[in-house]
Amino acid sequence: MLLTIDIGNTNIKIGVYQGERLTAHWRVTTERHRLADEYLVLLHNLFDLGDIDPRTIDGCAISCVVPPLTGEFRALCHKYFRVEPLMVNSTTPTGLHYKVDSPAELGADRIANSLAAFRRYGGPVIVLAFGTATTFDVITAAGEYIGGAIAPGIGISADALFRLAAKLYQVELVRPPKVIGANTIHHMQSGVILGYAGLVEGLVRRMQEELGASCPVVATGGLAELIAAETEAITTVEPYLTLEGLRLIYEMNRS
Repeated sequence: MLLTIDIGNTNIKIGVYQGERLTAHWRVTTERHRLADEYLVLLHNLFDLGDIDPRTIDGCAISCVVPPLTGEFRALCHKYFRVEPLMVNSTTPTGLHYKVDSPAELGADRIANSLAAFRRYGGPVIVLAFGTATTFDVITAAGEYIGGAIAPGIGISADALFRLAAKLYQVELVRPPKVIGANTIHHMQSGVILGYAGLVEGLVRRMQEELGASCPVVATGGLAELIAAETEAITTVEPYLTLEGLRLIYEMNRS
């Protein structure tokens, strides 16, 4: 069985694959100061809850955008599973061709997302990932990664608003009853949620104009469903796109 781990700035997504089937998955909070043994205990408890025998894990693929945790998770894989993890980066063979100035700056999660979307939907395709940052990635019909965009994530944008505006306060990130809010809570929900849907629509439209064609727009990440419900710019939501990309990359590079 294959263990896939996507280590993001806010959350860590973990999946266990049996062949092509995702048999278990979890999302936990990223704690960048935790040690390998602490994550080992957490993972051991998750495996117990999922009734998964760790001895059945014979491979691991990891994407990580939190440098302090790279070594910790490598150590965890050595100690707990007795496997050498595949640490995905821009030099890992994926079949994608990078037509950008500095491929090394591209996050491993974006590489995994791009490959999974391209393999499932072909190209051109635009991938949106709603995380700490919201990323837009564009892949052509020839499998060329030609670039994208990065916007502040919904969560950190809302947190900054609540923290820096003295008279505003934290609200639930849900759709307001109307665009024109009747109170402060609805004002903020409209600006954050519906305003973000407008951001997505604007960037997607401009990207498709540069591509010269409309194309599928695939969204993933914790708030993807919320924004997708507010705009027709998003074609589909794939909650486990990154984990699927890691599986595909592992299969391409297994010895």
